[in-house]
Amino acid sequence: QVQLVESGGGLVQAGGSLRLSCVVSGSIFSFNVMGWYRQAPGEQRELVAHIFSNGRTNYAASVKGRFTISRDDAKNTVYLQIYNLKPEDSAVYYCKGENWGNTPFSSWGQGTQVTVSS
Repeated sequence: QVQLVESGGGLVQAGGSLRLSCVVSGSIFSFNVMGWYRQAPGEQRELVAHIFSNGRTNYAASVKGRFTISRDDAKNTVYLQIYNLKPEDSAVYYCKGENWGNTPFSSWGQGTQVTVSS
């Protein structure tokens, strides 16, 4: 079974930056699309950004211009670079892989906490 492991979260002051990583055990090409989601306490999990196997990306409107999703296929890793962090960015950030084949499946990582102090 393919597993996803996130890292890179932490406590950061507002205005700072972080780079989150998501390592896929096995091949990143097990998935058609990789995404980053976040969930704040008491809130629903929300999509932050997607990156497809062809490199195409899309972003939630609330993060466009501050977040950058990228992938290194040789390292089976997806990144989320976050600039100009705001307190409202505080959440657990999850990585998700989706496979759209004949037997679709998805896999989630365990999450990494990002806390932004004002």
